[in-house]
Amino acid sequence: MQKMLFAASHPGIISFALGMPAVELFPTAALAEAAEHVLAVNTVALQYSPPLQSLKQHVRELMKRRGVNCREEQIFLTAGAQQGMSLLSRLLLEPGGSVITEELIYTGFQQVLEPFQPHVLTVSTDAETGMDVDAVERHLRGGARPSFIYSITDGHNPLSVRLHPSKRARLVELAEQYRVPIIEDDAYGFLCYENPLPPLRALSERWVFYVGSFSKILAPALRVGWLVVPEELILPLSVIKEATDIDAAPLSQRIVNAYLDTGQLPGQIDMLRTQYGLRRDVIMRALAENFPDAARWTKPDCGFFVWVELPPAVDVDELFRRAIEDEHVAFIPGHAFSVNRKRCDTSSIRLNFSHPTTAQIEEGIPRLARVLKSMMTDVATNKHK
Repeated sequence: MQKMLFAASHPGIISFALGMPAVELFPTAALAEAAEHVLAVNTVALQYSPPLQSLKQHVRELMKRRGVNCREEQIFLTAGAQQGMSLLSRLLLEPGGSVITEELIYTGFQQVLEPFQPHVLTVSTDAETGMDVDAVERHLRGGARPSFIYSITDGHNPLSVRLHPSKRARLVELAEQYRVPIIEDDAYGFLCYENPLPPLRALSERWVFYVGSFSKILAPALRVGWLVVPEELILPLSVIKEATDIDAAPLSQRIVNAYLDTGQLPGQIDMLRTQYGLRRDVIMRALAENFPDAARWTKPDCGFFVWVELPPAVDVDELFRRAIEDEHVAFIPGHAFSVNRKRCDTSSIRLNFSHPTTAQIEEGIPRLARVLKSMMTDVATNKHK
């Protein structure tokens, strides 16, 4: 993954690889004003400090926008969603323990799991309805007692699918029945382009541990996120976090809090939905006009990604190499997201549409399609020799 990301970052490359928000959509001026205000009026802004209570109040109101009622006592501030997942894993997972995940998941969470060397119980994902909850039930009914179930219910990374409402309800029922917590990664939940659905946390206060982040709706460099967990977990999480970073990022917390005080975040989120929705529509149109009929993809309702399934004969590693060298276009091969290091999905790719501009999308997708069609022609020619 690191090699691919390094290649994708070279000058002149149109990259559909990086899952980053668009720099030009950051509220830079408003955040600069917030930072200036914090440093001007707060004499201890640069000092060690406990988690900011007023920011927890803002998070509580923000969660209401996602359909979740929670108390400030259940909110735990983190240095981004990545740290939130790491802290929960350190709290819940013993070395050599087990977890349930989908077969293809966010690589950052795989990195969280790796030090524990857990037994990963995988389930498949339906392109239309999300995680195979029946398979989760089979694991649990068969006697498995994982430390937790990991779920990306909206804007799935990398598959872009959202979990169907009936599956959400059933997954929470299973968590409650078997007393297995769910870690719900909701990094993209505020960026749904139509028909937003409430997260799993709206269905269970006890068994869903929610992970949220300001990275995609404000700016990732701020490194501010949050957890919503049962109140009794706040103290043990605080102990782990203090040992990790001595409650780092209080300045970022104050800047985010000052920005939220201005009331601009709802408008910022609405703007992002509009702009990213436009980019999604542009990449959908470009794929339809340029990719071969044998390729398959679905229109994402949330998030930053499109998952494209190519004909089985296409070697996506070779496609990546030729796309970089011949057309200066990058993407991520699907097998990079495989949990068990298997070379599954060797003919699938993940495309990001949030970071490239609409002009880059309109230029880059035809370039990638040229390489793909050339490879398919080569395969067909060799097959008939």
